[in-house]
Amino acid sequence: MLQYVVWDVDPVCFSLGPLSVRWYGVMWALGILLVLFIMGKVYKREQIAEPLLDKLFIYVLLGAIIGSRLGHCFFYEWHLLEEPVNFLGITFKYGNEYLLKPWRLIAIWEGGLASHGGAIGILIAVWLYNRKWLKRGFVWLLDRLIIGVALCGACIRFGNLMNSEIFGFPTTLPWGFMFVRSYEWQMLYKGQACHPTQIYEMIYCLVTFAVCALLYWKYNAGKREGLLLGIFWIGIFGTRFVLEFIKNDQEAFESSLLLNMGQWLSLPFIIWGIYLIINAFVKKHTLLK
Repeated sequence: MLQYVVWDVDPVCFSLGPLSVRWYGVMWALGILLVLFIMGKVYKREQIAEPLLDKLFIYVLLGAIIGSRLGHCFFYEWHLLEEPVNFLGITFKYGNEYLLKPWRLIAIWEGGLASHGGAIGILIAVWLYNRKWLKRGFVWLLDRLIIGVALCGACIRFGNLMNSEIFGFPTTLPWGFMFVRSYEWQMLYKGQACHPTQIYEMIYCLVTFAVCALLYWKYNAGKREGLLLGIFWIGIFGTRFVLEFIKNDQEAFESSLLLNMGQWLSLPFIIWGIYLIINAFVKKHTLLK
C-alpha cells in the first residue's frame, strides 16, 4: 500500500551545452501555446479575422509575463529590516529591495512569478487590446480567453511540481510527497511527507477548464456575458483561497497576517466572480441553447 511518494525529479528538462532548460519554462511555453490554439478555435467560431489573433497573442504574452514578475516582486518580496525606518512619521518594519534596485525586476531567470500578478497583467493587456483592435467588449473577450488560461494554469502548476516548490504542510495521507530536492523541505520537514498542493491546483485548473469549455462550446454560455469569467474566478481563486490553509507561506512576513498574501489577493477576484455570475442570470440575455 502506498504510504508516500519520494519526489526526486530533476527540474532540468534538457541541456544544450551550458544552457539548461527547466521543466518550468517548458510548461510555461506549452501553456501559452495552448491558449493560442484554443483562442484560434474561438476566433474561428466567432468569425474574427486571424490577424487579430496574432495581436492578442502578443498582448497576452507580455501582460502575463510582466504582470507575473511585477506581482511577485511587489506582493511577496517584503523582508524584515534589521532596523526599522522612520519616514514622514511612519515606521516601516519591512522593506523591498526592488524599490531600491528596480533594474533587478528583469531578472526572471532568478525565479519569481506570481499568478495574481499574471492575472492583473492579462486584464490590463486584454483591456488595451480590446480598446485598440477587437472592440467587442472587455468581459466578452475575457469570457473566451479564460478557457485557455485555465489550461495554461494547469501547465504552470505542473512546472511548480517539477521544481519541487510551493507545496503544503505535512500529511499522513498516502499521496503525500517527500520533496527531497527542495531546500525548504530539507530544512523544515525532512522525513515527513507533505501535501502535493501543486497537483491539487492542477486539478482545479483542469476542472475549471473542462466546465468553461463545455459551457462555451456545447451550451453557448458565451451569450451570458460574464458567466464564464465568473466561474473561472471562483474555480481558480476560490479554490486557491481554501487551499492556502494547507500551504506554506511563501514569505516570512505572511505569518503575521490574518490571511496570507495569496488569500488577500484572491478575495477581489472571488467577489468579482460572484457578482458576474449573479449579473449573468439577472440581466436579459439570449437563452442558452
